[in-house]
Amino acid sequence: MILQIEKGKTNKILRAKSGPVPEVTDEVRNLIKEMKETLAASENGIGLAAPQVGKNLRLFVISEEMAKAGQAVFINPVITQISRPEKVLEEGCLSLPETWRELARPEKVTVKAMDENGDKFKLRAKGLLARLISHEVDHLDGVLFVDHL
Repeated sequence: MILQIEKGKTNKILRAKSGPVPEVTDEVRNLIKEMKETLAASENGIGLAAPQVGKNLRLFVISEEMAKAGQAVFINPVITQISRPEKVLEEGCLSLPETWRELARPEKVTVKAMDENGDKFKLRAKGLLARLISHEVDHLDGVLFVDHL
């Protein structure tokens, strides 16, 4: 189940900074599997962060559609580079259903992370994928997209 915020309320899990995943265990792989299934079952979702399912871990998954580069799982992600200028597009969030706002985000980002096997990777993303990565990393820091407005 995806944690959602009702208008005018807050959620301690969604607002907390998530801790790192110390190692990729079977428990973490099971969480990843559940998150992928939850994301696939959502109507409009293209990404899902662990805090959105009640786990304050630095982990997110993206839809297979968005993972054309092959990376669908990001464990302990760190954005190492962002581009300027930013691009304004409409953005939404599974934790804020039916809330869409225009928001400026970097057009390109570089992220370092681990996959579900614990292997490190570096990914340069642009366009919607860069926006998605920025959005999900924000979740790991307890930041919602509406906080940028």
